[in-house]
Amino acid sequence: MTGTASRYLYLTRHAEALPDESGLTENGFRQAELLGERLRGTPLAAVHHGPLPRAAQTAALIGERLGAAVPVEANELAGDYPPHFPRESELPPDSAYYLSRFLDRFGPEDRAWGPQLAREALARFTGPPAAGKATHELVVTHNFLIGRLVSAALDAPPWRWLGLDHANAALTVIRYTPGRPHSVLLYNDMRHLPEELRWTGFPAELHF
Repeated sequence: MTGTASRYLYLTRHAEALPDESGLTENGFRQAELLGERLRGTPLAAVHHGPLPRAAQTAALIGERLGAAVPVEANELAGDYPPHFPRESELPPDSAYYLSRFLDRFGPEDRAWGPQLAREALARFTGPPAAGKATHELVVTHNFLIGRLVSAALDAPPWRWLGLDHANAALTVIRYTPGRPHSVLLYNDMRHLPEELRWTGFPAELHF
């Protein structure tokens, strides 16, 4: 008999970072605090975050609002890396040149480790819960991994992480239930942020 318990994966991009990415801006501190307030009372079992300072600081601020009962843990799988490198033939003809030039910025190390880390992240964070008990976890990560996790949940091609943008401290939630399609319940939701703190980290031409 197929179980019905679901995994709820909460995803957020780190809050607004300083230009040198050594930590958060004043706006970033406020964004992280407000997201923590929004998540207070959510039955989160853990907060996972990438190792870079902007993600670690965001997670710590969220964790302060959630309380000591929710562990905050660093995990390299939540880091900042390109998750998939498609062949140009995989890409839509009308955007293949643009996307290929974007990927050219990544070096051999990114190409060796990024896709491997992404496969491990998919195995660790997605799919119905193994124990048959509902689970809720937050991953504080970066734009690229959120794009890959969302594209995988929608059964989109692996390259489709490209072009999916996530604002700082916005919230995405994916539900994984046995025997049902994966569901993106929220995407890039910023209702917890006042107008002046929305859309940071997002391409200006896509603000609305």
